[in-house]
Amino acid sequence: MANFPDSRPDPDQLLDQLRDEESRARRGKLRIYFGASAGVGKTFAMLGAAQRERKAGRDLVVGVIETHGRSETAELLAGLEQLPLRQMTYRGRALQEFDLDAALARKPAVLLVDELAHSNVEGSRHPKRWQDVQELLEAGIDVWSALNVQHLESLNGTVGAITGIRVNETVPDTVLDAADEIILVDVTPDELMARLKAGKVYMPQQAERAAQNFFRKGNLIALREIALRRTAEHVEDDVRSYRVEKSIAPVWNTEGAILACIGPREGAEQTVRTAARLAGQLNVRWHAAYVETPRLQRLDVAQRDRTLAVIKLAQELGAATAVLAGNDAAAELVAQAQLLNCATLVVGRPQLSGWSTLWSGRSMTRRLATLAPTLDIVEVGHAESARRFAPAVQRTDQEDAAGRYDSLPRYAWAVASSVGITLLATPLLPFFDLANIVMLFLLGTVLVALKFGRGPAALAAFLNVAAFDYFFVAPRLSFVVSDVQYVVTFAVMLVVGLLTGQLTAGLRFQARISASRERRAQSLFELTRELSAALLASQVTELGEAAVRRNFGGQALVLITDADDQLVLPTQPPSDFDASVADWAFRNAQAAGLATSTLSAQTWHYIPLKAPMRVRGVLALQPAQPRWLLIPEQLQQLDTLARQIAIALERVHYVDIAQQAVVQMESERLRNTLLAAISHDVRTPLTALIGLAESLQRSSPPLAGPQADMAQAMTQQARQLSALVTNLLDMARLQNGGVSLHNEWQSVEEVVGSAIRAAQPALDGRAVRTEMPADLPLVEFDAVLMERVLVNLLENAAKYGAPPVEIAAHVTADSLVLAVRDHGPGLPASLRGREAELFEKFTRGETESATPGVGLGLAICKAIVDAHRGQIVAGNASGGGAQFTITLPRRNPPAQLSE
Repeated sequence: MANFPDSRPDPDQLLDQLRDEESRARRGKLRIYFGASAGVGKTFAMLGAAQRERKAGRDLVVGVIETHGRSETAELLAGLEQLPLRQMTYRGRALQEFDLDAALARKPAVLLVDELAHSNVEGSRHPKRWQDVQELLEAGIDVWSALNVQHLESLNGTVGAITGIRVNETVPDTVLDAADEIILVDVTPDELMARLKAGKVYMPQQAERAAQNFFRKGNLIALREIALRRTAEHVEDDVRSYRVEKSIAPVWNTEGAILACIGPREGAEQTVRTAARLAGQLNVRWHAAYVETPRLQRLDVAQRDRTLAVIKLAQELGAATAVLAGNDAAAELVAQAQLLNCATLVVGRPQLSGWSTLWSGRSMTRRLATLAPTLDIVEVGHAESARRFAPAVQRTDQEDAAGRYDSLPRYAWAVASSVGITLLATPLLPFFDLANIVMLFLLGTVLVALKFGRGPAALAAFLNVAAFDYFFVAPRLSFVVSDVQYVVTFAVMLVVGLLTGQLTAGLRFQARISASRERRAQSLFELTRELSAALLASQVTELGEAAVRRNFGGQALVLITDADDQLVLPTQPPSDFDASVADWAFRNAQAAGLATSTLSAQTWHYIPLKAPMRVRGVLALQPAQPRWLLIPEQLQQLDTLARQIAIALERVHYVDIAQQAVVQMESERLRNTLLAAISHDVRTPLTALIGLAESLQRSSPPLAGPQADMAQAMTQQARQLSALVTNLLDMARLQNGGVSLHNEWQSVEEVVGSAIRAAQPALDGRAVRTEMPADLPLVEFDAVLMERVLVNLLENAAKYGAPPVEIAAHVTADSLVLAVRDHGPGLPASLRGREAELFEKFTRGETESATPGVGLGLAICKAIVDAHRGQIVAGNASGGGAQFTITLPRRNPPAQLSE
């Protein structure tokens, strides 16, 4: 029976799986009805399933459904609870949008939200409907939706090239990948075109245009193939997840993925090229793996560098690469194929001829076929004319010499150990039997194998047998053996020494691999722990540089960005450091320099610090051993370190932003509190002052001359100051959330008339004209607050405009539109294109103006209109002057009020 690696589940993986399951249990499930194009029946299928769920007693609600005028689809809505749509105005048009807040408040078990790629109206909480769906899922609501393949972001360019039509509404591929269920709704192109002609897809005019452009048979065939492949990819991911969850070892040939087996011999690059070509022809994913065994570790440096270059070639050709460690390469490759669900193995054909076939043993193909008889194995022939493959990192002469002479001391120690044991055992010969002397030599072989590896252990075994025969077996000082039985002793001693050395060296190899993995994991753990306590970007850079140097030696630099999104370079950069390469890596978000395909002549390796939101800087590394960057595990370690540093930099950045926001909020709260306190303290004496001034004007006998003018000016200034204090109080209450709406059905004419009467002191006799239809219906709003809005707008027109002032009102199907216009010079030219700034607090149209005011009136207007879920905009009227337009949502009044 084959000896496979331990297949017991990893405890860390089990913990991660439990955490994922707990997170998924709290989150709602997303079901997507997926199709090649409009008209395949996605909404119809979704509503059909909804009717079945309703009959089964499940709490199911329709959030928004687009029937596109199809009667068959509309009929399936019968009996389903539907949420009312939210009325919104965009560019003067009344639009109906999905009401996210109503859905969250209702919180059904299942919610139907059609048209996943839909763009929401400006002013909605999220710009895209798929973002609404994400919020619903986080709230624990299951969502059903529909999506066409042309709306996937990654396929936008592909679909555009096929159809010649630009698709503007897209959905990130991660939304589809994260869906719990994908139901493919598919029809043939001929049937879809028949539906189009029958008017079951679009209205007649739209159908005619669609048939000439998008709905051509070739387009539909191509889109159908893409949809089928995209669905198959999602299903394959589900298959792999299920196999990992259930610990299923046998390969399920559902996709036909390929695993290229990289060997140490020349021609391995041909194996990689063949695997890449097969994967491209079959349109399947592929992987490449190299197994580092104790025997392969004894290869010379040039061969190992060539193997690393072949692994890098596989990465460039699109493979997911891995370097495995084990004593049996075939068993490790079979285990990797089972883990990745690869049904086809691509191996190089062994170049054997003549007598070499006698001692070569079974080929890798035979071993793989024995261990996994269900896998397909493809042997790749040797290409004589293929170019010689050079290492990706060139080695210096000193490094080559160091590699050649690195093993000499180990063999010298093997010789020295044999000599030492001989010297130690010679004086003990009169006191010990030869069997005990043999044990000393075997112990020496084990110690050499444990310390120096398999090669020195084999040399020590031969030397120890020879020394025992020459110095201790009669006749001594001769290799002649007087007793034939000692031949067996020599043979057993040699075999035991070789086997012991082999096993000890294998255990030493496994221990070294485990220790290396432990060091990498410990390094990541320590860096994560240290970065979690960092509060400044400078601390993150210092910790990151120290961690990279501990792992790779050499020099390391962490370059971060400034406020202008520019890399901050060191004042004294190290030698050979190139700032332009670092900037290129930052701008293009790609690694560059050493061991890459971009500017590979550099001695530094530059890797961008990619955080979840954006690139936060560059990590520059000049490793002690450049060849380390060719090992996938080492490169993955470097990428993980860079990602941890980037995430820490982003966390520190948002901590700074949060602190600034807290300071701004506290400053705003303090300012509002001061305004409210000052306003309350000023309002009482100010009211008394206005009363005294008015009493002085009405005094008997009446004032005349300069005294009358002074009394009138005193009254006007006091009223202006009173209006200012009132605005301050209103703004403070609105900012603190102290104003609640008291909506009632109101007559617009009465509120407008009341506002004109209240604004008479500010209008000072200026004419106000109204334009309102006689059949203006009742509208539901807070009359007191809306009167305040109109008063502020009339006072603003009196200050900055010219008479006459006009107030116009009309209604649309879902909104009330009020416009206040003057005939003055209009808005300042400096505010053109930035009219929204007028509604900010303490903002005035003319900063250096003699007109009294502090710029709070329009801010109060906007706050009140926003509280009514309306909109206020400013602009220049067509005939001159400034115009402020208020749009409030409305609904039809009850029948009794209408009568």
